[in-house]
Amino acid sequence: MANNKDDRKMTLEEAGRKGGETTAKTHDREFYQEIGRKGGEATSESHGRDFYEEIGRKGGEATADSHDRDFYQEIGRKGGEATSDSHDRDFYQEIGRKGGEATSDSHDRDFYQEIGRKGGEARSDSDGKDGKMSREEAGRKGGEARARQRDDS
Repeated sequence: MANNKDDRKMTLEEAGRKGGETTAKTHDREFYQEIGRKGGEATSESHGRDFYEEIGRKGGEATADSHDRDFYQEIGRKGGEATSDSHDRDFYQEIGRKGGEATSDSHDRDFYQEIGRKGGEARSDSDGKDGKMSREEAGRKGGEARARQRDDS
């Protein structure tokens, strides 16, 4: 419908804007939370996993196109702080265990030996003269032990 002064009709855009303004004046935050929850439930019932994977992929690409490395480091830091404030040691042990299991399911012995070697090299600051095992050696041995565990399973 056109906005014609002769017939005093509103466009759909005008009607929607006015309706939205009136609703905002007469409803509180809980109202909007409830309709958001209902909308989310309706959407999840009518769309499958592929839908959510696709919109997640598109959103991730759009975000990556408009943000730099500093942005991701900052949100990671903030998320880590928020998580550490609300979880205890058991939480971190559990997610570490689950992550380790998922990683071991998708990697072979060579992977563990390689990350053990690289980790040892990166952290190595001992020359071995004190009779202690170097960090490089510890990393290598740890990688080999983990690979043996995996082979025995």
